[in-house]
Amino acid sequence: MIIPEILGSGLLLIILFVTGYVSLKIKIPEVILFILLGIALGGLLSGSNLLHFVGEVGIVLLFFMLGMEFPIRQLMTVAKKVSIAGTLDVILSLGITMVICIVMGVEPLMAFLIGSVVYATSSSITAKLLESYKRMANPEAEFMLGLLIFEDLVAPVLVAILVGLTAGGVITFSALSLVLFKVVGLTAGAILIGSFVFSKLDLFFDRYMNSDIFIMFIIGIALSYGGLALWLGLSEVLGAFLAGVIIAEVRRNEHLESIIVPIRDLTLPLFFLYYGTTIKLGEGVPMIGLLLVLLAWSIVGKLIVGFYGGRWYGLTPRGALRAGFSLIQRGEFSIIIASLAVGSIKIFSSIYILVSSMVGIGLFIAAPKISSKIYGKTKEKKKVKLPC
Repeated sequence: MIIPEILGSGLLLIILFVTGYVSLKIKIPEVILFILLGIALGGLLSGSNLLHFVGEVGIVLLFFMLGMEFPIRQLMTVAKKVSIAGTLDVILSLGITMVICIVMGVEPLMAFLIGSVVYATSSSITAKLLESYKRMANPEAEFMLGLLIFEDLVAPVLVAILVGLTAGGVITFSALSLVLFKVVGLTAGAILIGSFVFSKLDLFFDRYMNSDIFIMFIIGIALSYGGLALWLGLSEVLGAFLAGVIIAEVRRNEHLESIIVPIRDLTLPLFFLYYGTTIKLGEGVPMIGLLLVLLAWSIVGKLIVGFYGGRWYGLTPRGALRAGFSLIQRGEFSIIIASLAVGSIKIFSSIYILVSSMVGIGLFIAAPKISSKIYGKTKEKKKVKLPC
């Protein structure tokens, strides 16, 4: 018997609530449990266009809100402040991972995709862990947040490039040049619109922000620029992020976030749930040797980035080591990139994300004890603030 979609949707939201409640009790990020729930319900929900669409809206709003945090000048400032550590991160977590994959027999395009999966630390999981374990006041928190912001700026570009390349399946100079041209054009358009149009709309926003219809204008901008990116053969993630950068020029973030957050929180879990439904584990773990090598390397690579990047940033050896052990977990960007894969590469990437998330959470919790055991206990106090 087929149940009505309204009934099914209501039951699904209740199941998601229970799953989220369990995650709070056992202190495991709900993202992981939502994916596992999707895997468990894959036979019932697989191929649902409605679930896929609503989940896409959620991920668009997530990166739209991320972009809202970065007016154009601040983007440049953050990138400069952690540029050395961020560049090292790209070289080790993306570049060396690609080399390892190619040496172990993976073809270049899939090596790029796997390297992109391995690249970015989960911003959402890391931020929640910093807050839950009361480490926001630690000296390394500012460096970690800055590095996460740097990754959040690089990762949408990686997604856009991968979307363009996976459509053709071959990396050529002309294909890469065309994708980069589109990325630059989309970015330049956002900068121009933000600088010359939205920077002058503060009075318009002040007058109409409290009206019931204003939410349609704001979310319409997010979906439209995200959709424009898709139309250009790029990723809606990059378009949504740039739409947020446009809106950031109005500098009314606090009020706008109060409008968007409820819709984001309702739709975003459905993205992770849908992603879980696309993972088929019946064939076992593919390329287990490569998986173990990359899990080990991803830990070593982030330790190097955290320690040496933290030292260049001005942290003590103890604080830099804590940072290194707290950057292992992968999450939302890795999931978005893995969703571009098919077959064994998708299963491989999904297992890597799940395992690295669990290992990363454990190392994050253990990081203070490890650093104290190596360097001894001292008091370090520093007020943390986001780089600006």
